Amino acid sequence: MLTEETLIDRLKDEKTRSQAFETLVGTYQQRLYWHIRRIVLNHDDTDDVLQNTFIKIYKNIGGFKGESKLYSWMYRIATNEALSFLRSTSKKLGMNDGELQDRMIDNLQADVYFEGEAIQLKLQRAIATLPEKQKLVFNMKYFEELKYEEISEILETSVGGLKASYHLAAKKIEAFLKSESSI
Repeated sequence: MLTEETLIDRLKDEKTRSQAFETLVGTYQQRLYWHIRRIVLNHDDTDDVLQNTFIKIYKNIGGFKGESKLYSWMYRIATNEALSFLRSTSKKLGMNDGELQDRMIDNLQADVYFEGEAIQLKLQRAIATLPEKQKLVFNMKYFEELKYEEISEILETSVGGLKASYHLAAKKIEAFLKSESSI
């Protein structure tokens, strides 16, 4: 197993870049896929955003300064690509964010790659009601089990702010699920 530093050196070297990039993709593809999938919800869209993410990583690895961990830098790119995709999609469809989220949740039920049960669909509906930052923080903390320090590096925000965002998100999700079960 390569150290992160060695991998970065190989990615920056023209002679070893291709092989090192294959290693990078093999190591991080699944984690980034699920990170993006929790944002865009659709399998095909996730594949497109993931491909764009790896293209950006490949093109910009020379500018990686090592001020954060490599995966934090890649997660930041993946997050930005996913959010840009959502903004672009809502603009193309002439929808606001809430309408797009509703449509995505409705499409999730028909997605052959979604293996969730009714409760998971309810959870996704609850998450969809959150503001963007709370949604990102909740997904990274709850599903990906990242530490606040790691999320802080990825989102470039304070740990205290993240803790508050996660707490608020959890309370809103709990309230949403309680209101759904009483219907």
